[in-house]
This record gives sequence, structure tokens and C-alpha cells, in this order.
Amino acid sequence: MKSYGLIFDVDGVIADTERVNAEASIKVFADLFGVQGVVRADFEAGLGRGAAEYVRAAARVHGIELSDEQVEAATAARQDNFLSMLEAEPLPAFPGVLALMKSAMARENFCVAIATSSTREKSEAVLKSAGVPYGQLVYVTGSDVKNKKPDPELFLTAAARLGLDPARCLVVEDAPDGVAAAKAAGCRCVAVTNSTAEAKLAEADAVVQSMEAVDVLMVENRIDQIGGIK
Repeated sequence: MKSYGLIFDVDGVIADTERVNAEASIKVFADLFGVQGVVRADFEAGLGRGAAEYVRAAARVHGIELSDEQVEAATAARQDNFLSMLEAEPLPAFPGVLALMKSAMARENFCVAIATSSTREKSEAVLKSAGVPYGQLVYVTGSDVKNKKPDPELFLTAAARLGLDPARCLVVEDAPDGVAAAKAAGCRCVAVTNSTAEAKLAEADAVVQSMEAVDVLMVENRIDQIGGIK
């Protein structure tokens, strides 16, 4: 019987996609809207909330109000840019990610899921690039839910597909809205500082500098409330 669930976000958790997301989006602002001077930090308010909110975040920083049609065009162009960049320069998994995933998959009492606000096409490209065996995992994308983070729907859906109570699941996140979504779902959450400063991830049950600091025993302890991840 499976009694522990481990749920991974993708962008900023599996691989350093936030850098590529920003570069792909900066190109969109220059190509579609003629806006120069956009930088990665301009997108921070949209981290983990899906492509539309990601684009709108930078638009607000630069005093631009985008129509729904402009946002749709921007997110489509952003994805095209991202896929082209990933094809030219594949992204490896962050240290510790694959080891933790494979260790959990090898245990009879563990099940593993991918849960991302990203589209299937975009996230699948990242998982392939990083060497994640996603075909063997529960896999939930932004296309499977109505409400994006910080709404808990994404993680509630992943827990349901794992057949577990959310309280028996631990989510790995890298963004404040992702942490909020995990906690609202009733899951445990470990945040990794790949994309955001530690102080902004304080709602997580634990914050680590690298996934190399996390192993399956620590996940069990956190879910069972025996101890913490140090």
C-alpha cells in the first residue's frame, strides 16, 4: 500500500527553466511589443502562476496593460521561444532531483507525481531534457485544472490521482505561490531556493539550498511529523 506521496513542480525545481523562461519572455516583449529593458526580476510576481500571469507580471512592472488577445499571443510566442532555446541548449536536472525521485520510485510505500502550471508540451520538453522518467509517474499540468497557483487545485488533483490524502503528500516547490498552493491543499512542502530568496519561501515546512539535502527518510519524517528536514 502506498502511504507517502512525493510531488514535484517542474519549472525551477526539476531544472533551471526560470532562466530560459525569462529569456524567452524578454524576447517576446521586444518582438511583439517593442519594449526594451525587461529583466528576469520583472517576472517574479508571476512565478508558478502559469504563462499568462508570468507575462502580465512584467507588463505591470513596465506600466503596460495587455489585452487578453495580446496575452494569448505573448504566451504562444513565449512557448515557441522556450522550446527553440531548449532544443539548442538542453537543460540537465538540478543536483539531487533525479536521485530523490528514483529512490522514492524504488520504494513500495512511495508514489511520485509531477504537478506543474505549465502546458503539457512545454513541461514535457523540460522533463525529457532533464532525464525524468515521467511516463512512469502521475503527471498533472496546467491544462488539467481550471485554477492556477496559489489555488490548491493542481496539488489536490495530483494527490487524488496518487490515491492519497493530501496530508500524506510532500510537494517540492521553488516559488511563493507554489508553496501557498501546496499548503492550501493540505500537503507538506519543501521549498528550494533555485528561483527565489529563502525569506520569500517562509511558509514552506522547510527550505533547502539544494535538493541534495533531501532524501526519502526526511520526506517520511516530515509527512509523519516525526522530525524536520535540516
